[in-house]
Amino acid sequence: MPDIAVAVVGAETPGNVGTIARSMKNFGLSELYLVDPPKLDREGEAYAFAGHARADVLPNATTVEFDHLVENFYTVACTATTNQDARKHVRYPFLKPEALSDELGGVDADVCIVFGRESVGLSNEELARLDRVCSIPASGSYPVLNLAQAATIVLYELRALTVEETQHPPNAHERAAERELEGLYGAFSEYLHDVGHPDEKIPKTERLFRRLISRAHPTGREARTMRGVLRRGAMRASGEIPRREDNDDR
Repeated sequence: MPDIAVAVVGAETPGNVGTIARSMKNFGLSELYLVDPPKLDREGEAYAFAGHARADVLPNATTVEFDHLVENFYTVACTATTNQDARKHVRYPFLKPEALSDELGGVDADVCIVFGRESVGLSNEELARLDRVCSIPASGSYPVLNLAQAATIVLYELRALTVEETQHPPNAHERAAERELEGLYGAFSEYLHDVGHPDEKIPKTERLFRRLISRAHPTGREARTMRGVLRRGAMRASGEIPRREDNDDR
């Protein structure tokens, strides 16, 4: 996998630089380059907004010329929605952020994700020198995102390349086995019969329940718990289990 750096060109607000550094820390990136940056006072908003990145990502940021990015990296320019086609190829074709991981995973070079200024982004001249363009789809009535917001979205989409899988909880959601779900469907069917649900409505109700559970993807524990509740309800309805107040000798 490629090494991935981040560059911010001509940032106008120190706070945005700090927030980008924080997003880098969130998503496993540490190499930050700044072209023509604002003053980053350690007592100012850049460090205030950087969170834990104030300890390493931000103080280790390197100020460089734009040429350094072009000469040393496979560059991906990030810009606002372009609304341009093949006739205007400075900003076309462009990737959406969700496609970045797949494309960059096959790049045998150091990569730099390049963000531009808050007010005007990257110029056409700068874009023309960069290798690839990435654009975030947004509402046509207001497609321009805040610089730090845009960086967070893009870096999040790169997490498959930058965040080790071991940092994710294993088996975060393990769907119940089919036999457990079939047992749940059977318990629901018994419940419908025992509570006196109209016979002509039972098949449709069973289908609706199956579709509902299929969309929910319950865990094995959830399926077993629901099955137990339904069975107890059916037994209560049939009189096999008396109500608690009828079975209370206290």
